[in-house]
Amino acid sequence: MRLALYQPDIPQNTGTMLRMGACLGIEVDVIEPCGFVFNDKKLQRAGMDYTDIVKIHRHPSWDDYKAYLKNEHPNARIILLTTKADSNYFDFKFQKDDVILMGRESAGVPESVHNEANAQVTIPMVEEARSLNVAISAGMALSEALRQTGSFPVK
Repeated sequence: MRLALYQPDIPQNTGTMLRMGACLGIEVDVIEPCGFVFNDKKLQRAGMDYTDIVKIHRHPSWDDYKAYLKNEHPNARIILLTTKADSNYFDFKFQKDDVILMGRESAGVPESVHNEANAQVTIPMVEEARSLNVAISAGMALSEALRQTGSFPVK
């Protein structure tokens, strides 16, 4: 299981997701460009000292990321968490090699990236709401994926 952040633009959210990756033993892929300097103080504050233990892989572009997955994780499926999906994340059957892809806070992912994902899933919300915070959404989806695959770390 992996978490991928597509061109994140809020350092506090990225730091929070890096911390989550560290705590759950999940590698995090950051697909650049980011909307902030990657060593930003806000990123460090949110990620605390967990940014020192999380396994981060930075990729200069979407194309570089796809090539990396093909070479290093050939069985990976890209599962996009988006408000523009019909399938609920809790009905989706996750696999251990899946990558949960999160879009930019300000714009999600472009249509081309949306179409290249192996699946698109959403978190059901009340009609009046636009979206949840990206870090909270990542935590919800990652928790369900780890539960389904029995992949939570064991102490």
